[in-house]
Amino acid sequence: MAHDYPALTREISAGLKQLHQAAPQTMQGFGQMSQAANRDGALSHKHKELIAMAIGISARCQGCLAFHAKTLAGLGCTREEFMEMLQVAIYMGGGPSLMTATEALHAFESFGGGKAE
Repeated sequence: MAHDYPALTREISAGLKQLHQAAPQTMQGFGQMSQAANRDGALSHKHKELIAMAIGISARCQGCLAFHAKTLAGLGCTREEFMEMLQVAIYMGGGPSLMTATEALHAFESFGGGKAE
C-alpha cells in the first residue's frame, strides 16, 4: 500500500514533539546519537543515509522510509545510487524487502528524488 510520505513525516514529527515533551532526556540522547552517527567521516552522510534506508527496508519501517527518503533527496542522492542501495537491500532481505523496496522508491520519488525517465 502506497503512503503519502510527506504527510507521514509531518504526522510522525508531531508525535515526536509529544515524546520530546514527555521524555526530553531520552529524545535529546537520541538526537545526539543521530548527529554523531551521521557526521561525515570515512563514510559520507549520504552513504550513511543509504545504509539507514536499507535497514529501514529490512525492518519494514514506513516512518524510516519517509524520513530517510526525505534526507536522501535533500542530500542529492541520485536515482542510480538509490537503485543500487535497493538492490543490496533486496539481496540481503529477500522477498519481504523486495516489497518494501518498492515503497522506499515511492517515498524517495515523493520527496523529489530522481524519477525514472
